[in-house]
Amino acid sequence: MKLAGIKSIDNAHEDSVWAVTWVPATATRPPLLLTGSLDETVRLWRSDDLVLERTNTGHCLGVASVAAHPLGSIAASSSLDSFVRVFDVDSNSTVATLEAPPSEVWQMHFDPKGAFLAVAGGGSASVKLWDTSTWELFATLSIPRPEGPKPADKSGSKKFVLSVAWSPDGKRLACGSMDGTISVFDVLRAKFLHHLEGHFMPVRSLVYSPFDPRLLFSASDDGNVHMYDAEGKALIGTMSGHGSWVLCVDVSPDGGAIATGSSDRTVRLWDLNMRASVQTMGNHSDQVWGVAFRPPGGTDVRSGRLASVSDDKSISLYDYS
Repeated sequence: MKLAGIKSIDNAHEDSVWAVTWVPATATRPPLLLTGSLDETVRLWRSDDLVLERTNTGHCLGVASVAAHPLGSIAASSSLDSFVRVFDVDSNSTVATLEAPPSEVWQMHFDPKGAFLAVAGGGSASVKLWDTSTWELFATLSIPRPEGPKPADKSGSKKFVLSVAWSPDGKRLACGSMDGTISVFDVLRAKFLHHLEGHFMPVRSLVYSPFDPRLLFSASDDGNVHMYDAEGKALIGTMSGHGSWVLCVDVSPDGGAIATGSSDRTVRLWDLNMRASVQTMGNHSDQVWGVAFRPPGGTDVRSGRLASVSDDKSISLYDYS
């Protein structure tokens, strides 16, 4: 696989762009690119040429995460204002507004079937699961406290949860914490299973392989990307190459590659067979907070796409083949 830059939009937002995802195609429209910014807005872009379709408002502080329902009909944005806004993609009408205590709304993802929205709970050391049929809180998956709290930990060793990811079968959910640990849950039983160790700094992004429910990738401030057997609790690979924090990771639709973004201002493409970086893209002039491969589907989709967003307010779009 190789990336080729197609288009970059400078000043795509009025402030840092922190979040990006793809809204899947529907029967009436192609896929869209969804971005969220510190400027308090969410924007929707045409997926092949980055033409702005519309700007959504509703938050009163910066947007930290965006997520799209697998059917492409609704999407959600979470903000530093501690609200999650769920909205209809085509009409922009508000479907639901979910409120949380301060510092408890961070990264979020819909499960593969669209039944639940998982929200990383920040200071609550948990992941909240919201039922998408009623928008009621379905479950709270709490990270257990260690048996022996560290003497210096005045907060009772609670873990600040930054990131969350669903396994492709929807049976497992992983979350990454500020202290570098990754927690894995059995969703159906709402039960904590185990921790995955290896990172020693915040884990800001997680993604499962689309084909292997055991294979999990993580991005950390320690500069490394890890591959885990999330069921066997085993670290099976470490990929290094970024010059600073790794802020985001996504896996290609065919499962053969991952892309990462870093505070070293680059996007890297990694071949998973080689377990090595095979390409570095320097389109951005500041930290890269989000990378996202476009999912397959849509009648007029021409080829593979990868998008990246940055503190420099820009969006970059790449072709891959």
